Amino acid sequence: MAVERIGVVGCGLMGSGIAEVCAKAGYRVVVREVTGELLDAGMKRLTGSLDRAVAKGKLSAEDRDAAQARIVGTTDIGAFAECDLVIEAAVEKLELKRKIFAELDQVTPPQAILASNTSSLAITDMAAATKRPDRVLGLHFMQPVPVMPLLEMVRTVLTSEETFQTARAFGESLGKTIVVSKDNPGFIVNLLLIPYLLQAIAELEKGVATKEDFDTAIRLGLNHPMGPFTLLDFVGLDTTLFIADAVFDETKDPRFAAPPLLRRMVSAGWLGRKSGRGFYDYGK
Repeated sequence: MAVERIGVVGCGLMGSGIAEVCAKAGYRVVVREVTGELLDAGMKRLTGSLDRAVAKGKLSAEDRDAAQARIVGTTDIGAFAECDLVIEAAVEKLELKRKIFAELDQVTPPQAILASNTSSLAITDMAAATKRPDRVLGLHFMQPVPVMPLLEMVRTVLTSEETFQTARAFGESLGKTIVVSKDNPGFIVNLLLIPYLLQAIAELEKGVATKEDFDTAIRLGLNHPMGPFTLLDFVGLDTTLFIADAVFDETKDPRFAAPPLLRRMVSAGWLGRKSGRGFYDYGK
């Protein structure tokens, strides 16, 4: 199946990044938000990212202009009527995603592939909301999408071989390195990452070491680009808590039981870089 026109549901951090990489790869892109205000903010974020790429010499001004010309923003879900592949990047609420997939099933061509960018929720549950479960899979991009080279593909027991191979070829055309997971809670990346982050918080609560020393130890001892607390602030403490709770609710695996400190910080609004304060203070 030929993929030429891409739809993206949501123009937040992930959605705008997905739209950007698709447009830079030569695809025509329709990106949809629920309100004009959210759409304007998302398109502004997308334009800023392209401009930064030009300023850093990673993209020519001509290629930036060509990519922008391929992107159309809308608040009308019916605008996906001619899309070959639609990627859902809405907030991480299963019932909302199921509603979106049911709507996409109605407005997109019968042969179109429907994908979710979810970081942890069950793809099969979304596929079940459609009449084409064989054409549904997960395409989990890493944040920031224009920079991170990995694409995590999630194949359900219902995903057809044609759907899988078409989506894989699409991901490779974006210049992404593909890894494949079955529809397992946490997939690959978060299955391993979240317990590591939660343990770091638990050990900080115990007073084993300072957050600075934990971060330095992991950076210099394991050659990671970020220590756990810098990474938590980058990912978002609320995002980490959501993924942990989602996997724990499904599996009851104690490795995904969130420490009290994480819940208290999220309740206080200390979400990391995006709120200006997390384990570190970014207000300075």
